[in-house]
Amino acid sequence: FTWGIEMTYCTPYLLQLGLTKSKTSLVWIAGPLSGLVMGPVIGVLADNSKSKYGRRRPFMIGGGIIVAMGLLVLGWTKEIVGFFIPESELRRVLTISLAVLSIYLVDFAINAIQSTSRSLIVDTLPIPKQQKGSAWASRMIAIGHLTGYGVSTLDLLKVLGNTLGDSQFKQCTVIAALALLISVGVTSWAVDERVLIASKDADVKSGAVKVVAKILKTTWNLPDRIRAICWVQFWAWIGWFPFLFYSSTWVGETYYRYTPTASIANSSDPLGDIGRIGSLSLLIFSIVTFIGSVFLPFVVRSPDSNAKPGERNFTPRPPAAIAPLAKVLHGSKPDLLTAWMLSHLVFAGSMFLAPFVRSLHMATVLVSICGIPWALACWAPFTFMGTEVNRMTAPSTILANGSSYRRLPHASDEFSGPASSPNFLRLNHLDRDLEDDEENEDSSTGETAGIYLGILNLFTTLPQFVGTFISMIVFEILEPGRHPELHKGEDVEGGGKDDVVKKVTEGPNGIAVCLFIGAICAVGAAYATQRMRGLYKRTR
Repeated sequence: FTWGIEMTYCTPYLLQLGLTKSKTSLVWIAGPLSGLVMGPVIGVLADNSKSKYGRRRPFMIGGGIIVAMGLLVLGWTKEIVGFFIPESELRRVLTISLAVLSIYLVDFAINAIQSTSRSLIVDTLPIPKQQKGSAWASRMIAIGHLTGYGVSTLDLLKVLGNTLGDSQFKQCTVIAALALLISVGVTSWAVDERVLIASKDADVKSGAVKVVAKILKTTWNLPDRIRAICWVQFWAWIGWFPFLFYSSTWVGETYYRYTPTASIANSSDPLGDIGRIGSLSLLIFSIVTFIGSVFLPFVVRSPDSNAKPGERNFTPRPPAAIAPLAKVLHGSKPDLLTAWMLSHLVFAGSMFLAPFVRSLHMATVLVSICGIPWALACWAPFTFMGTEVNRMTAPSTILANGSSYRRLPHASDEFSGPASSPNFLRLNHLDRDLEDDEENEDSSTGETAGIYLGILNLFTTLPQFVGTFISMIVFEILEPGRHPELHKGEDVEGGGKDDVVKKVTEGPNGIAVCLFIGAICAVGAAYATQRMRGLYKRTR
């Protein structure tokens, strides 16, 4: 939900403040930078936290509070700076600086929340339910986006008046802050998290340096299949980056550039207008994504269905009366690898058309079509990664420092702990802990999955840097000045009002060109997926 609000409004908000598109693209380095830094740092700190409130919960709550504060500062940036600085060029510069700082604060804190939330799934669910947990996480992400874009399409000033602020953007930041705090609070209250208790002979000196070294060594020596998954993710995310950050702005710009009846010159809230128009397309996009995330798993064969008979967890036995039909239907299902490859091509085909779009309806159709590829992008890589990790995981789980850890029984007499926190973790176990594990063979602690998911996150983050610099170059060449739609009636690059109107309607749209380049990279992702298929056939 919070990501949706940020992706919908922050780009046009920065442009409205006077930032050029090329400089705005540099601001969005915050996303990949925060993912690159906060994932490993928070992961190490949380893994070794001995807080009585749990390993993940304190970081989730702290991150939630920081995000809420950052959103409120972002919404009222002009008022905060204006309270201290009179009208001047310094005031404009400080306003932009505070807005950028708030975006960085929000992005870094959100990544902390996401990192710990994903870890909760790995920590608390047994191994057979890990993939189901990831699927539900993807569905909740789709619901969050759907809700965020739905709220953004409403004219909140008409619905709520000035209760939560005097602009659409301000009211959205307040709603997002409240929604995040409520969600974090409910999750922290509902999840029965375990507390880490280290025994005396545990390797407590295994810190961040050793963990980072372990990640680098593992990255350099990835198994072939996991390396293939990571490279598909790398190429795919160069394409997804401009879509996720600029598509709503592109839809709004398309409307005002090419619709003769459109008029933003007399609008009292041009930022809100562009945000609402763009949010409508993303609302439909989110509906398509949600439908896809719910129904695609039923019509696409999972990777386990291609495994050898001895590797399957079960043998499907339909009733005899419908067995022939079930066999035909099962054989006609595409496997997940094929569906993933086709999704790259669908996304590429849609975005190849972006520079040629001249109507709001066509722009909305193209964005909506991408909902199906996005559903697979949120599902397929984690499914393949989970399958490969489960194949490599031994019955006894080993930490990076050589120690193992499992859930202790409630009646353990090894320590005295608070009654309200009955579940504990202890590094390095006594022999009798093995007896407890025999009763719960599916218990999951997630340390092996954690390192490979962290590496997958690196291959998701690094291409966003590539996408950022591509966008910066494109915007600097095609749209070097201030944003014409949001500054209509003002001088742009030294020209008068007539020049502004001319610049609005002439020349290629920079965002559309970025989307086109992303489509080329999506074709590369499809090729990498096809190579991955060949690898699976050779190693099966």
